[in-house]
Amino acid sequence: MIDTVPPRRHHAHARVSLLEYGRFQVDVGTAEFGNGTTTVHAQLVATALHTTASQVVVRQADTDLLDHDTGAFGSTGTVVAGKASLEAAQELAHILMGLAAGITQVPTMRCRLTAEGVDCDGTFLSLTSLFSLGVERDIRLSAEGSWGGTPRSVAFNVHGFRVAVNLGTGELRILQSAHAADAGLIVNPMQCRGQIEGGIAQALGAALYEDVRIDDDGAVSTRILRQYHIPTFADVPRSEVYFASTSDDLGPLGAKSMSESPFNPVAPAMANAIKAATGVRFTSLPLARDTIYLGLKAAADTEGATRKPTRL
Repeated sequence: MIDTVPPRRHHAHARVSLLEYGRFQVDVGTAEFGNGTTTVHAQLVATALHTTASQVVVRQADTDLLDHDTGAFGSTGTVVAGKASLEAAQELAHILMGLAAGITQVPTMRCRLTAEGVDCDGTFLSLTSLFSLGVERDIRLSAEGSWGGTPRSVAFNVHGFRVAVNLGTGELRILQSAHAADAGLIVNPMQCRGQIEGGIAQALGAALYEDVRIDDDGAVSTRILRQYHIPTFADVPRSEVYFASTSDDLGPLGAKSMSESPFNPVAPAMANAIKAATGVRFTSLPLARDTIYLGLKAAADTEGATRKPTRL
């Protein structure tokens, strides 16, 4: 399990605006570094404004645009910054329907926001016309949202392995790898699956290969990849990925975080699988082939030494 926000709060600020040509722009303080938040912000804003993500322009990580953003870390891209974007988009949707209702003299409750504009009981105002009307009336068709990251929720992950171990050589083969995640409502299943698969690969590095060694002089001796192996594509098995069907009361549209949390259960699951296969409990990482061989040998030697001689 992992909490969805770092301790001691996390702040995000966002602004969503209607552009002249009927598209929307979202300004967010958080940064994109391959975690997929650019797409998520566009999806959340598009959902609130009843349009598509392709109609949303995202500008991010510019301190001249917005208030301070704590940063893109601690699984906050969706549940904190995303919630700020969603809040701003929902407020802008309310502003647009209010403007259309005032022009058409139709109650707001009978106005409906669509991808092209606002339909007020059969009278339709396009987004481009609403932009022009807003300029004429000096109405700012823009809204802001913020979120302080409190209260916070919890995401859950579980991993399972089936392995085969050669008791004579210590060779380990992964026969099956399965991962289940509770990330609330999944905003982007493909991106979330990618985060999980990346977390599994990274965790397999820690579980099976990576070992920082320091010599007697205090210098790192595993300084190059020839000495410090990280998983390649060939080292990572195919993993089955399953999403729990849940919805969170705190996150945007019911979403929870994911990012780091798939890493957490992999090494314990691997150690448990090796224990089930060999009967030997390993308590340190990495579980490299030589480590497994030596551990099995030590266990066999201990068992032989403690076995009582048979009486004739």
